[in-house]
Amino acid sequence: MTIDLTPAAFFDLKDYPHAELFDDAEFVWEALHRLKVYMDNFAGMGRRIEGEVMPGAHLGPGDILIGPGTVVEPGAYIIGPTIIGANCQIRHGAYIRGYAIIGDGCVVGNATEVKHSILLPNAHAPHFNYVGDSILGRETNLGAGTKLSNLTVISAKDPITGKRPTIRITIDGQVYDTGLAKFGAVLGDGAQTGCNSVLNPGVLIGPHTLVYANASVPKGYYPARAIIKLRQNQRTTERRF
Repeated sequence: MTIDLTPAAFFDLKDYPHAELFDDAEFVWEALHRLKVYMDNFAGMGRRIEGEVMPGAHLGPGDILIGPGTVVEPGAYIIGPTIIGANCQIRHGAYIRGYAIIGDGCVVGNATEVKHSILLPNAHAPHFNYVGDSILGRETNLGAGTKLSNLTVISAKDPITGKRPTIRITIDGQVYDTGLAKFGAVLGDGAQTGCNSVLNPGVLIGPHTLVYANASVPKGYYPARAIIKLRQNQRTTERRF
């Protein structure tokens, strides 16, 4: 059986203002290849702040757009180029490191870091999350402490080329070379993770799938409407001191 890895298998892109990132893509991760060039085309857009940047929040270098109704709380730090839609919450301690597109109604929360990523409308990364080189679909939610790891532990740079190896994903015996040295995760619309879960580099999660708390999810493809379970053996004994 052929697995559908196109963007349409993961996201509803109807009326999404940046849908061209996904146009004619055979694989959903191609949008990450295109993200830098796409945002560099906005170079010189300057700053358009239609929401509220509260005292104590800091806008760093680069072009930054912030939509109406969005609130950037004290302690947040945003580097451009970054596009933030309408009615978002950029909470205290959030760190947005550039080349980020954050859709309408999104939450980037306390101690959450976002880098070179796409958050579709109403995606939530609200507490102590790392979102690097990743795509979050509509209505996704990351449990507190969820990390989308984007770099493998065996990714040393080649001493001659200076490049890291690209991340490859095996699905049903077929190997897909993503062409990305850094690649976090793709979460389809409505997917959710439990607290302190880790999605290892190259995880593809279908729409409305759930990940148990504390799970460490290996790279690969996980279908829609599944539950990725973690089983632990626990025992309660008498305290003798």
